[in-house]
Amino acid sequence: MTERRDDERPEDTVTDRLDRHGEQRPEVDAEARSEVSLVIVTGVSGGGRSTVARALENVGFYVVDNLPQALMVDMAELAFAAGGPATRQTAMVLDVRSRAFSTDLPGAVQALRDKGFHPSVVFVDADDEVLIRRFESVRRSHPLQGDGRLEEGIAAERKLLEEAREQADVIIDTSHLNVNQLRRRVEELFGGEDARRLRVTVLSFGFKYGLPPDADFVLDARFLPNPYWVPELREFTGRDESVSSYVLGQDGALDFVGSYAGLIAATASGFEREGKRYLTVAIGCTGGKHRSVAISEELATRLREARLSANAQHRDLGRE
Repeated sequence: MTERRDDERPEDTVTDRLDRHGEQRPEVDAEARSEVSLVIVTGVSGGGRSTVARALENVGFYVVDNLPQALMVDMAELAFAAGGPATRQTAMVLDVRSRAFSTDLPGAVQALRDKGFHPSVVFVDADDEVLIRRFESVRRSHPLQGDGRLEEGIAAERKLLEEAREQADVIIDTSHLNVNQLRRRVEELFGGEDARRLRVTVLSFGFKYGLPPDADFVLDARFLPNPYWVPELREFTGRDESVSSYVLGQDGALDFVGSYAGLIAATASGFEREGKRYLTVAIGCTGGKHRSVAISEELATRLREARLSANAQHRDLGRE
């Protein structure tokens, strides 16, 4: 059995003393730990914690659900030790149903602050009448209800979470919010503008290889003359200037691109409001080498000019 050194505090965690390679590491100042973005989510059952967790995942947080409070400091230290963007934004969701849940959430948060972290505590709440309707709609009992009434379970939980609510940095009342509105609220708080923006992928493909299964829109560029039948263009692709000029110079080509660019730009804000973050516009031609590639590149350029986040990808380029 390994003996503890006299100068080693019993409360030290493994991640306090060891680096990722299992070697002793020097003490790290609090300023470095403060760079880890920590969000602690708790609140009443039925209030919308799971929706908050999914919204945080959407804006790049690594979410740990149903984490015992005793492991909060360890989880924060692991997020810090990882050192990469995947865990530098970490959210911990605490559930009253966990056997490891304690009423001393403020104490646990203070322990994080003592280590140099700066956690934000989000408390999700809703009116009792709303919670009752939600539980009845899904025909579930309250986790603290036991053999009693639903109202008694809600009251018991409120008593348990009373101090946590008082100490919260942000209280989100979901009584009058639908799922999309709650998600937008979380994204406004923690996502930043870039995380909420719609990202458009313009994907060229060849119909001979099948439709892209993840496409939101499928456009057909086969109404344009095929450069394949022009001997001097056959070996080039839609990325080459000669093929691109040929395709975009055909009657209707630029109108085709402009119409769909306008359509996507006009609907982008609506997709963002409804929580869609990724849109795939698939443009096909026969082999996915000439027409669809040139049109995809031009459409992506037009969308960027409209201040949308867009990039062109080419699924079947090089398959012929």
